[in-house]
Parts: sequence; C-alpha cells; structure tokens
Amino acid sequence: MRRVLACLLFCLFANGALADEIGSTNYRFKWLGPSDKIVVEAFDDPDVAGVTCYMSHARTGGIKGAIGLAEDPGEASIACRQVGPIDTSKLDKLKHSEEVFSARASFIFKTTQVVRFWDPKRRALVYLVYTDRIIDGSPRNSISVVPVGEH
Repeated sequence: MRRVLACLLFCLFANGALADEIGSTNYRFKWLGPSDKIVVEAFDDPDVAGVTCYMSHARTGGIKGAIGLAEDPGEASIACRQVGPIDTSKLDKLKHSEEVFSARASFIFKTTQVVRFWDPKRRALVYLVYTDRIIDGSPRNSISVVPVGEH
C-alpha cells in the first residue's frame, strides 16, 4: 500500500522537462504569504539541441500558494530562439506534434504545457503554450516560431 501511495504522489508532483527560473516580479501584494507574481522560466528543447524557450506565466501567492494548493491563472506567453547550432538532419524524424514541457498549475487538475510542431514545408519549429484542465480547458494560448536554415 505504501508503494502505491508513493507512486501516486510521484505521478502527481512530477513535471515534464525542468525549467530554470530566470526571474520574477510581483504584480499583486498579499498580506499573508508570498505575493502573486509573474515568473519567467527557460527550458531547452529536449530533442532539438540549440533551441531554448522562454515562458512567462502567473504564479498565485498567498497562503495557498505558499503550501502548493493555489491554482495559477491559465495565461502564459512563450518566445523560443535558436541559441546554438541545430542539427537539421534530425528534424524530419521529429513527431509532427510532441509535448516538450509540462508543469502543474494547480494541485491536481491543471497543467501548463508546451507542444512543438515541425513544419517541414516552411522549415520552422512552432512552439505552442497553453493551460489545460481535466474538465474545463481554456483556448488561451501563445506561439513562437524558430525558423531553421538549410544545412
């Protein structure tokens, strides 16, 4: 029974790729607990070396935020850039649509995800960020495009 509980807790709190926090700024003061803030994080595409994505999103503070029970707002923005050489020989082997980042935005039911699309006709990597919920998702999203040159 303990192993099952440990496995459930691991699955509940596990994130996809890990992001590095670049910085944050407060946007709403809270009397108790940390203030609400906008956080900027960066993560490298796990399958395309040379591409880094920078994502901003709100993080809810207060007492619930301090203990990890708050639900973060469902808005996020993304900007992806080529930061090093890209091995173009591997691009046509990418899946058409693949999740490259995921982080929880609430205790259980809400996640922020980044999905990468490869557009071979235009030779571009397209990154889409959105937040989903088990029952009631949101169409709010943001995209960023990284053009890829020829060999």
